[in-house]
Amino acid sequence: MRLIEATRGLVVLAALAALLAACTAPADPSPDDLGVRSIALLLPESKTARYESIDRPTFEDVVAERCPECTVLYANADQDAALQQQQAESVLTQGVGVLVLDAVDAAAAQSIVTAAEARGVAVIAYDRFISDVPLDYFVAYDSARVGMLQGQALVRAIGGDIRPGDGVLAVHGSPTDPNVAGLKRGLAQALEGSGLEVLAEYDTPDWSPDKAQEWVQGQLTQFSERVIGVYAANDGTAGGAISAMRAAGMDPVPPVTGQDAELAAIQRIVAGDQDMTVYKAISQQARTAAELAVRVLRGESPVATARVDGIPSLLLEPVAVTRDQVQNVIVRGGVYTVEEICVEPYVPACRDLGLLEAEEE
Repeated sequence: MRLIEATRGLVVLAALAALLAACTAPADPSPDDLGVRSIALLLPESKTARYESIDRPTFEDVVAERCPECTVLYANADQDAALQQQQAESVLTQGVGVLVLDAVDAAAAQSIVTAAEARGVAVIAYDRFISDVPLDYFVAYDSARVGMLQGQALVRAIGGDIRPGDGVLAVHGSPTDPNVAGLKRGLAQALEGSGLEVLAEYDTPDWSPDKAQEWVQGQLTQFSERVIGVYAANDGTAGGAISAMRAAGMDPVPPVTGQDAELAAIQRIVAGDQDMTVYKAISQQARTAAELAVRVLRGESPVATARVDGIPSLLLEPVAVTRDQVQNVIVRGGVYTVEEICVEPYVPACRDLGLLEAEEE
C-alpha cells in the first residue's frame, strides 16, 4: 500500500467533526432524492472480539441516529471469502445504496467491488484496503504505523543487552489480510539497526490464536532459550503465544506485543504477561465510516484527509499502550472501567499499578 498524502491525529478528528456537523442538520430529502435507503456492512470474522462488540453496534447506532429512514444490511463472513462473496451478491441484489466492506481476502474482494461498480453502488473499504479496484473511500488506521509502534515497543522492552544467537519470533496476521503487509513493513523499519534478529516468522491463518499457540510451541522446541521476545500482530495471537510460553515453563514470559486493546490483553498487560498493545479507537473508526456512508448515500462528496493509492481516505492515529498508559489511555479514555479490568486474579496487580486507588478517588 503506497501512502501518497496523509495527515493524522487532529486533522482526522477535525474531518470527523466536519462529517458530524454536515450530517447533523441535512436538508430534508424527498424519497426520490434518496432513492435507495439501505447501507450494507460486511465484516470479515468474529474471532476478533471487536467486530461484533464494537464495529457493528457502533455503525448501526450512528446510521440510525443520522438517517432514521435508512436500513443497515449486515453480514459477517466468519473468515470465509466465498461466503462474503455470496453476502455481497445478496445485498447488491437487494439494491443496497452504499457498501461498506471489510474484506476477508483483499484479492477475492476485488470482484465484489467490480460488481458494485457495475451496479452504481459506492464502496467504502473499511479497515482493510482493496487494491487495483475503483473504491470510493477508505476508512482505517495506518497499518504501517501500527507495526512500527509494535516494533519500537519490542525494541525498548528487550533493551540493548542481546546475547549472540538470541532473537524474537514474529507471529504475523492472516496472509489474506492486506493490513498485514503494512504491519510487516512498519515492524521491519522499527527493527532496523536494533540488533534484534527474527529467528522465525509465521503468517497465522485466519488470525487464529490456537494456530499461533501451536506454531510458537514448535519454535520454542527448536530455539529453546534463545527466544527473548515475540512480535504478535494482534491480541489474539499474543494470547496464543503467551499460552505457549507459559506451557513451556517460561516465567516470566519475554516481551510480547499486541493490537486491538482487547480486555483480556489489557488484563495481561496489567499483570505483566503482555508488554503492550496498540489501541485503535474502533468506535471512532466505525462512527467515521457510518457518517461517511450516510453522506455518500445522500449524494454528497465528503472531503478526505488522505489518499492511499489514489483513493480518498480517512486514516486515524493508533496509540501504543504499555502498563504505564493503562490508566490514562484505557481507563480515563473510557475504553474499559476499572471494574471490568480488575477482576480476580488481576486485583493485586491493579492495586500495584494504582488503578483501584485511582477509581476510589
